[in-house]
Amino acid sequence: MDKYKPVIGLEIHVELKTSSKMFCQCAADYFGKEANSNTCPVCLGLPGALPVPNKKAIEWTILIGKALNCKINPVSKFDRKHYFYPDLPKGYQISQYDEPIASHGDLELVSNPRHPRGVRVGITRVHLEEDTGKLLHVGAETLVDFNRSGVPLVEIVTDPDFDNAEDVKVFLEELHTIIRYLGVSDADMEKGSMRMEPNISAMRYEIRAKSEKKLPNYKVEVKNINSFNFVKKAIEYEIERQIDLLKVGKTPAQETRGYDSKKGVTYSQRSKEEAHDYRYFPEPDIPPMTFSQKYINTIKVPELPQNKVIRYVHQGLKYIDAFTLTRNKKLSHLFEVTSLKIKKQDNVKVTDIANLIINKKEYINLSEEVLYTKLREIKNPIKTDEKELDALIKHLIKINKQAVEDYKKGKENAIMFLVGQVMREMNGKADANIVRERLILILKSKK
Repeated sequence: MDKYKPVIGLEIHVELKTSSKMFCQCAADYFGKEANSNTCPVCLGLPGALPVPNKKAIEWTILIGKALNCKINPVSKFDRKHYFYPDLPKGYQISQYDEPIASHGDLELVSNPRHPRGVRVGITRVHLEEDTGKLLHVGAETLVDFNRSGVPLVEIVTDPDFDNAEDVKVFLEELHTIIRYLGVSDADMEKGSMRMEPNISAMRYEIRAKSEKKLPNYKVEVKNINSFNFVKKAIEYEIERQIDLLKVGKTPAQETRGYDSKKGVTYSQRSKEEAHDYRYFPEPDIPPMTFSQKYINTIKVPELPQNKVIRYVHQGLKYIDAFTLTRNKKLSHLFEVTSLKIKKQDNVKVTDIANLIINKKEYINLSEEVLYTKLREIKNPIKTDEKELDALIKHLIKINKQAVEDYKKGKENAIMFLVGQVMREMNGKADANIVRERLILILKSKK
């Protein structure tokens, strides 16, 4: 490892959650449906079928590009990417080649509690295409399900700016959070709506140091990984495999490999194609798209998690708490709407809200009203006169003999009845938990 520097870039595919597919009216929500039940002549690539682009998918691709600080290209077009595979019925995929929707962006990974080193990653391009069908391996047979064929798919390509697997994992986690904040995809990796493909190579440190733009003369792509941890492990294995070859004077083959998560190894699938192998040419059935600056400006990027972290810290939260809250859009929303209810007399601070949400997972699904009420009770506990309380309990035990007998027979509901009687007499000026404890203690002393 001392003499070699890994060079890593990423291709990330994100399925958009539009209501219909990219070029037809079939439902884009294909998950769990009977195989090949969600298709039409367009997504099956039948002769004469004409594709019509999905406007919402185009808008959302622009939104992703803007969130990643990309230049939105005023003119963009679709291209045919030719290759032959069973899950691609047309023999080509409608994608984008030389005029993508967005390009030349970046994402700065600010330091976080798990990864204190900040990293800036260049974004080469963000383009839109259609997803393919899905191969199902059943015993010795391979079947094809075309329900997924034609679903809008955004591909995000990074510059080869990574030199270690940990930075890759942090980047992907941040990108995943951003995609969910934008609301354009569930990015559910178990369902395959976010898939990662690292491109990995290595070269001598001294050669790389002479020109940071110089790249190795080969590249290995590991296809379709659906877990951040698996991406990290696949990269670490592949770097070690390639360096072992380089050390003995061999150049690793330029190829596409898969990752076996059970064995923790990559394996060869096929030789890797170059761009010219795909015989790209403009899609003749779809005219080029022209975006005015006025139209681009109407597509607004919401406040992203990194910006929320900064704002929360300014509000008084610790960095680690601000970071934790912003990893989940639901958590950050609950924190913000509950914070709006703060009143000086309630003795509640934003830090109290953050601590309760972060540390008490059972409170996450509460409404902001209920959550704030609980906080107010915690911060302003009711002070109870114990002598007055004990005297009242003894009196109520005397006049509620049936409830006392029921409790002694093991009926737990009886104790709640007695608690209710005490709380009513105290006009709410007592803590229900304390009342219950005192009741049980006094009842046991009278056995």
